[in-house]
Amino acid sequence: MLKELYIKNIAVIDEVIIDFEKGFNVLTGETGAGKSILIDAINMVIGSRSNKELVRTGAEKAMVSATFSVTSKEVKEKLDEFGVDLEEEQVIVSRQISADGKSVCRVNGMMLPLASVKEIGELLVDIHGQNDNQKIMNKANHILFLDSYGKYDALKDEYKAVFADYKRVLQELDELKGDKEERERRLDLLEFQINEIESAKLKADEDVTLEERRNFLQNAEKIVFGVQSAYDELYGGEYQSAAYDLIMKAVKGLDGVKEYDENLRSYADRLSSAMAEIDDITGELKSFLSKADYSQGELDEVETRLNVINNLKRKFGNTIEEINEHLEKIKDEYERLSQSEENTAKLMQEMDKIEAKLDAVSNKLTDAREKAGSEIEEKIANELADLDMPNVKFVVLIENAQYNKNGCDSVEFLISANAGEEPKPMNKIASGGELSRIMLAIKSVMADSEISETMIFDEIDTGVSGRAAQKIAEKIAGFSSDCQVFAVTHLAQIAAMADTHFLIKKEKRDEKTYTGVTKLSHEGRIEELGRIIGGVSVTQTTLKSAEEMLQMAENIKNGR
Repeated sequence: MLKELYIKNIAVIDEVIIDFEKGFNVLTGETGAGKSILIDAINMVIGSRSNKELVRTGAEKAMVSATFSVTSKEVKEKLDEFGVDLEEEQVIVSRQISADGKSVCRVNGMMLPLASVKEIGELLVDIHGQNDNQKIMNKANHILFLDSYGKYDALKDEYKAVFADYKRVLQELDELKGDKEERERRLDLLEFQINEIESAKLKADEDVTLEERRNFLQNAEKIVFGVQSAYDELYGGEYQSAAYDLIMKAVKGLDGVKEYDENLRSYADRLSSAMAEIDDITGELKSFLSKADYSQGELDEVETRLNVINNLKRKFGNTIEEINEHLEKIKDEYERLSQSEENTAKLMQEMDKIEAKLDAVSNKLTDAREKAGSEIEEKIANELADLDMPNVKFVVLIENAQYNKNGCDSVEFLISANAGEEPKPMNKIASGGELSRIMLAIKSVMADSEISETMIFDEIDTGVSGRAAQKIAEKIAGFSSDCQVFAVTHLAQIAAMADTHFLIKKEKRDEKTYTGVTKLSHEGRIEELGRIIGGVSVTQTTLKSAEEMLQMAENIKNGR
């Protein structure tokens, strides 16, 4: 449930904090007052794409923060997936947009990518607007609506797994049945690459070892000179004293006096240890010098071998491991192409088995869709009758189609607007007002499969009035018994059915435009309903009608 919305520097909104209630919340106001901006702000905070044009003129950045109380298991699992801590069953989603277009999103203080916030937001809020009416007009979306209602996700997953095998085998068959000359050219290329890699006889980490050896050989004289100098300084050269001998003299000097002072004894012991360490190091340096063989010929051999390896890296992979992986891959392809007839026969046998599975699963999926379609037809017909469309016939047409990611079904919603007329595609006969009610009927039927705890209807009342508007109002209010509902409306019938009523009002101060949001009292609601009913002229008669409308709405809600 959306508990609080904070907006700062969004379009004509300077700064506003709105505390929302459970049940049915309605937003009304004059045209241009900023009702749509509130919906834009909510869309923005739950991950929809926004642009810098939303930032209030003169401001450096805009900010929206929404606080939700959360009980949904799906939301909690999604938060856990993204590593977001849930404290006291509360989620705070915030988004900041700079005037230069940069955007920062946070969920409970944790910065997340916009795509992740969108995944969370879709579980928190379901916004229904004019775009949803366009979705229902698009035949491609009808199968998605049907499957959203149906409880056959496991069957769809089974189909998708078999369909993936079908696509894989189909692609392999296409490759094998391709142009013969092209296949021969491919075989020649693969054979050349296999020979090139295998002839190199690569060893694991060989390149690392060679690069280390090249580094030594390129600096061998310098290295040997440095090591020899160190050895001479420590153990003595032909014409110089050794550090070892000098330290030995120092130890002997301290040995003669260490009995008189404990500190001197410690110094003598430490110097003795240093002598032992020097003795070990000089031994290792001597061994290093005895093994320090190098020649220009070896360096040339190392360079040549590295050139071979690097040439293979440029062609087949960044490491020897990747080159060998590529080798195994092309050897498999070579074997498959060189035995094309035999492999084609095997794949055809595999395809027969897969198609049999695909037929069986897709038939089950079709049966499930037909069952769900029949249920939807009946339920939507009942909903449309409640919405003052008793003569409208809603049909879910399911026809055979070629195998695709959704099965082998083509789904289309048809309607007959008047008794006796043949059902036709909605985009050919449905008016704007009819579409709003049809979409609302679908929302009603789909309500059990929806998991959002907050539903927002943005101008669902487009193209309707009178009795139809009253029916829509009662239908939307009915949703609020199961979840929090918002509606942006210009119809008094819908506004009257709300549990909480907010007025969006625009005013000018100091040559600037500001939009404010006010939670209306009972008297305030009467005045606002009077404005909606009467327009410019609000009379006592209009106010009386508004009061009666509120009372009637209260009676309807108490009786539901």
